[in-house]
Amino acid sequence: MAKAKTPPFEAIHRHGFVRVASATPLASSGDVTYNVGQTVALAREADDRGCDLIVFPELNISSYAVDDLHLQEAFLDAVEAGLAEICRATADLAPVLAVGAPLRRNGRLYNTAVVIARGRILGVVPKSFLPNYREYYEKRWFASGVGLDGMEMEVASETVPFGTDLVFAADDLADFIFHVEICEDYWAPQPPSTTGALAGALILCNLSASNITIGKADERKLLCASQSSRCCAAYVYAASGPGESTTDLAWDGQGSIYEMGDLLVESSRFSRDPEIAVADIDVQRLRLERMRMPTFNDNAVAAGHPEKKVRRIRFQHGPNMSDIGFERPVRRFPYVPHRAEQLDQDCYEAFNIQVQGLAKRFTTTRGKHLVIGVSGGLDSTHALIVAAKTCDYLDLPRSTILGFTMPGFATSDATKANAWALMKALGIVGQEIDIRPAAMQMLQDMGHPYASGEPVYDVTFENVQAGLRTDYLFRLANQRSGFVIGTGDLSEIALGWATYGVGDHMSHYGVNAGVPKTLIQYLIRWAVKTDQFDAETDRVLEAILATKISPELVPADDKGEMQSTEDMIGPYELNDFFLFHILRAGQPPSKIAFLAWRAWRDADSGRWPIGYPDALKRQYDLATIRKWLEIFLFRFFEISQFKRSAIPNSPKVSAGGSLSPRGDWRAPSDGTAGPWLAELKAAFGD
Repeated sequence: MAKAKTPPFEAIHRHGFVRVASATPLASSGDVTYNVGQTVALAREADDRGCDLIVFPELNISSYAVDDLHLQEAFLDAVEAGLAEICRATADLAPVLAVGAPLRRNGRLYNTAVVIARGRILGVVPKSFLPNYREYYEKRWFASGVGLDGMEMEVASETVPFGTDLVFAADDLADFIFHVEICEDYWAPQPPSTTGALAGALILCNLSASNITIGKADERKLLCASQSSRCCAAYVYAASGPGESTTDLAWDGQGSIYEMGDLLVESSRFSRDPEIAVADIDVQRLRLERMRMPTFNDNAVAAGHPEKKVRRIRFQHGPNMSDIGFERPVRRFPYVPHRAEQLDQDCYEAFNIQVQGLAKRFTTTRGKHLVIGVSGGLDSTHALIVAAKTCDYLDLPRSTILGFTMPGFATSDATKANAWALMKALGIVGQEIDIRPAAMQMLQDMGHPYASGEPVYDVTFENVQAGLRTDYLFRLANQRSGFVIGTGDLSEIALGWATYGVGDHMSHYGVNAGVPKTLIQYLIRWAVKTDQFDAETDRVLEAILATKISPELVPADDKGEMQSTEDMIGPYELNDFFLFHILRAGQPPSKIAFLAWRAWRDADSGRWPIGYPDALKRQYDLATIRKWLEIFLFRFFEISQFKRSAIPNSPKVSAGGSLSPRGDWRAPSDGTAGPWLAELKAAFGD
């Protein structure tokens, strides 16, 4: 037997994605032939775009607003003939179709979703909840599907599964598992899709008619977002559009696709043209989220294990394993607020989580002063402005803060000047302690070559300086009834980029430990943009933002270049991307590389955070991404956990997670990065 060909790295199906579409055909007032033509045309378009699943509106084969025509035998015969034609016309197409049709069974008429794969009807799902209030009158025509489990029916010359207990799953595409419900079903307090999700469906589909009234579009969005979030699922919604009868109602054709509460794509509304809205669903992420969320699984237990009661309808899908592009927005900065309409609120919340945490801890310790080392770098700058806001919040003078700048062997004039300017602008008590004499004494006592004039800048040389700074801060706190504020951020904790013990690893409270470097930069920019401080403070903050990130522990080289953190451990914007997808979702390294490549390969495409400076917009090729990802994996999984296992308390800020050993991340200090590095290596065929 020939060995199966490995799909290219660029193929979405290799990385746990399923491409779905929400269809908005032009409707009719009961013209079945026209509706069948519309359905087939959009199915072909979905096939051309590489879709795996396309969801149509409720009763799209018959039309929804035809009232008593639904009880006409000739009309219903035409619908079944139309379904047979759709099967014939789509037999060579890849997408699975979920179409809406009124179907007869045992002397009753049901409002159903018919699932068709490569010309074969996989099953028929009847609508459970029939609206019969205000403008709706469905019980006049249809019977409810509630309680109809384990049954079959004849349709289009086939005997097929029938009932509300159906979940559909592809045998040859991992996690392509979906459930179907119809319109009013998801307005119910307990939608059928909840049971479908608890039984294992990762994609929830809704065939809807749903006439439009003022404000109803927002209600639909709320229901889609909440159901996808609560069920750890994707939700594909398709509503009837223009062409339905307007005797008493109007139709807008709203289509949307949500994933765990986030809108991926939506159609235009009130359009005169047929349309499909397409998005790539990360079904692997959905499965992983459920795996790490006991509440979801406990709910399945409480519901009597729905997976034991549903029928899983299996089918051969034949996914396209080539590079078909990527139909999904990927955030370059997953920790950075991106909602334009709520940008100020998101930044306000992030900032004030830190303020609240620091205020509570400071008042609990009954200290007199907040003690902080101010380097002129990003982390200490952000910690200092948080401390300043904490004093404002507690109605304390900012002189409560004691700021110390502690120049070492490589401190630049620019960063020291920025540190002093910031302390003066904020009105805190500033002081300078030159650590070089104490550091030289320690190096001499140790017999370090630098003390004899040799240019040896090893880790000992660096950590003598870093350790002395923290040692001074703790002793100053003892002397002045103070409380040491930690300035290290989440990105540094992830990478182990901290001097252990009596170094920047330690403090009385790690105010920045839940905030990654990319978010710190953005919050400082937000503080400037929204005038959180005065004009002089804003000027200093902008100068600090423009400074290259460096620990400034090693003197400049012969070209005058300062030590660069990112040259050693990689760009923080990539490291934060890697961290988010590992910590929040547990994604495999090869997929993280794929996502990073899709997000970062072209600086001119995709979305950047609002207000992000053009001069800082960078791009990375796949080889560069892989290089830094390997370094990240080694540092994160193999050499840094012992530091994380002994970090001070700190507030969790982002839903992306924290690295506290008492919170989101618990791991052995003597672990290995082997499995992650091996998976990445295998993905590239090494």
